[in-house]
Order: sequence, then C-alpha cells, then structure tokens
Amino acid sequence: MFDRDFTVSIYRELVHTLKDKVTFSTFEDYSKDPGNAVILRHDVDKLPAKSLEFARIQAELGIRASYYFRILPCSFDRDIIREIATLGHEIGYHYEDLALAHGDVNSAIALFSKHLGMLREFYPVQTICMHGSPTSKYDNRLLWKNHNYRDWGLTGEPYFDLDFNDIFYLTDTGRSWNGDKFSIRDRPMARQTTGEAEPTLHHAASRPVYRSTTDIIKAVREGSFPTPAMMTFHPQRWHNQAALWATELVWQNTKNIIKRQLRDQRDKNTR
Repeated sequence: MFDRDFTVSIYRELVHTLKDKVTFSTFEDYSKDPGNAVILRHDVDKLPAKSLEFARIQAELGIRASYYFRILPCSFDRDIIREIATLGHEIGYHYEDLALAHGDVNSAIALFSKHLGMLREFYPVQTICMHGSPTSKYDNRLLWKNHNYRDWGLTGEPYFDLDFNDIFYLTDTGRSWNGDKFSIRDRPMARQTTGEAEPTLHHAASRPVYRSTTDIIKAVREGSFPTPAMMTFHPQRWHNQAALWATELVWQNTKNIIKRQLRDQRDKNTR
C-alpha cells in the first residue's frame, strides 16, 4: 500500500482514532441537542458507492454519520440511499435548486419541495446543506432570503444553524484540510439567519490548521483536536487504488486552479 493521504485506509485509521476519543452525533441530533460532539458530515457530490463504503466502515464501529445527497444522477442512487439509511445513518438533502433554476427563486422553491419529497421516500429528512455549485454565480443559501426552510419541517442547515465561532469546522474541500483558498463557498461562517443577504465569513485566529489526515490523527491522540466539531468529507476523493488515487489528485489540482480563479474574480467583483 502506497503511503499517501486521502486513502480509504487512512480514513479508517482516522475514524478508529476518533472513536476512542470523542462522542459522535449526526447533524440531525446535534441540531436538536447540541453538545461536545463530532459530526461526521458527508457531501455526496458524485460516486455514491464511495459514500456507501464510508457508511459501512462507520456502521462496523457503531458510528452514525450524516450523508447529504444531491438530486442529480451523479449522486442520487436510490439503492445506495436506502442502504445507507438502513445502516442507521442520517440522510439529508444537498440542495442546489437556486443554481438549477438559474436564479429564479419561485422555480427553485418548487424544485426544492419536489426534491426534498423524493429523498423523504427513503428517510424522514430533517436537515439540509447547500451544495457550493462553484461554477454557478448563484449562492444556493440565498434561496432562504425570503423563505424559511423550517416551513418544510426541517430542523437545521449548517450554514444557518451552526455558529463557527463555537464549533470547529474542518473540510476536505480542495482535497486538503487547509484548502480554504480553493473553496468558493464551503468556508467557516459565523451564524446566519434566514433572510440574510450574504454569508459572513468567519476568520478565527485560533483555528488550528492541519496539513494532512495524519496531522488530525496526531491531534486527536494528543487530545488537542477541538470539539465540538463538524468534519466534512467528500468520499469520492478517497481511494486505495493507486490509479484512481492519482487520477483524483490530478483532477482536483486542476479544479483547484479554476476554483481559485473564480473565487478571486468574485471577491474582486464584490469590493
């Protein structure tokens, strides 16, 4: 086995290490009863079979996690959604309806309602999480500028219901743990409220920086990993097979260049 980050093997070591040191919570449970827990969140952007692989690893350890599915065919696999739910995990909606509707809010709300209903055929969905849609000019969170997702019986959306001043946020966006410069929208935010026009970026001076999964494992073992925390994974990035691992590395590095250019341009346009 080659010694590389973002392999299923190092992921397995990470969750084993966390299990010995922390309490886990789904976001659904945390949104109802916050505590000093770690939320394992998975954004199923594509290759849902990889998410099923992660879900099985967690189930073997008695861990429940949260899985957010897009409605597009690259993510929405009925058999896999059903199996992950059967394993005891939370299913949520990774919504991108404002981008899909090209900014038409009325159409986006209709799509959101339809798509949420499709997922609720497999699980009583209680939480949602926006998809960043990096190539779209539309921020899907702005769907809630004049609407309230709680009207759909939902209890939480991380970017509105978590205050990242209080909960540590860590994401593998950009195929790195310190890749904020590559992320257009998946960045730590202070608490928002529905109706807020723009998200407020949170810059925490004390926020630790981890350059690798091994660094995180070391911090957990030493007792320095901050809790409560939300850790966001994109399982399609994690491979044991060398060829798939290398392909994902090259593809993600190319995407990072494009995403950084898009982010710099958007930041320039908002000044």
